[in-house]
Amino acid sequence: MSERIITCINCPMGCRMTVTQDETGAVVSVTGNTCKRGDTYARQEVTAPVRMVTAVVKVEGSGVPVSVKTREPIPKAEIPACMAALRSLRPRAPIRAGEVVLADVCGTGVDVIATRSVG
Repeated sequence: MSERIITCINCPMGCRMTVTQDETGAVVSVTGNTCKRGDTYARQEVTAPVRMVTAVVKVEGSGVPVSVKTREPIPKAEIPACMAALRSLRPRAPIRAGEVVLADVCGTGVDVIATRSVG
C-alpha cells in the first residue's frame, strides 16, 4: 500500500486529501475531502490525471492572436504534444468564439476551440 497527499482544486476549500492505493495502483480510500467532488478528483488525479489546456494561437490574416482551449480536459501526458500542435497551427481570420480550430487534438477525441472572436 502507498499513500499520496494531494490538494483538491475543485473549489476554494483546497482540501488536503490522503489517497491510499494498493499494490496494483487501484485506489483503496480517499480521506480529508469535504465533498463528493473531492473524492472524484482524487481518484482521477492519481490514476489518470487530466487537464484543460489554454493557449494563444497566431491567426493568419490578423495581427491579433486568438485565445483557445480544449473543449474538455485531456490526459496530462498529452499536453506537450497538444502544445506542439497548437504552435504550428495558423487558423485564418475570421474566427468566431466557440469555433473548432483543431479537431481531435493528438487523437484524444477532444477539440480545441476559440474562446473569442477575431476579425
